[in-house]
Amino acid sequence: MDIPPIETVKIQAQVLVPLVKALRAELGEERADGLIRKALGDMYRKLGDRWWRSKSGNDLGANIAGLFEWTSADDALEYQVLTKAPDAFEADVTHCRYAQFFKQIGAPELGFLLVCSADFPITEGFGNGVQLTRTQTLMQGASHCDFRYTVDKEAKPQPE
Repeated sequence: MDIPPIETVKIQAQVLVPLVKALRAELGEERADGLIRKALGDMYRKLGDRWWRSKSGNDLGANIAGLFEWTSADDALEYQVLTKAPDAFEADVTHCRYAQFFKQIGAPELGFLLVCSADFPITEGFGNGVQLTRTQTLMQGASHCDFRYTVDKEAKPQPE
């Protein structure tokens, strides 16, 4: 039985939040956060690559819709799909249990660092010219997260 992503994040936070706080105290926030983004970014790019390769085809809308369904397990996210097409996917997340959890433990800025910051390297791992634009997040206090995925038609396809 797979553990829903929201529960995985809660388990990981028990170790990562104290670790990040200690690193920030020792190295300073900017240096510690940069180190964490680099270490986790490499892992998330590989995860994005593996996830994209597990999909049948390069239909961006269908593939990203599947990703949203997976990350929404256990009612972790409420979102509205604005566009779902072979070369685009747009959604606004209006409720986020990930953000609620990090707010409850008094660490919303760490939630952004550990959860929201993963979205961009995961997208880089997709390859195939997939790009993400997101200008705001619930984790940072906005009214919604605005996910906009597109395909750069000039990018070279990822090998199968």
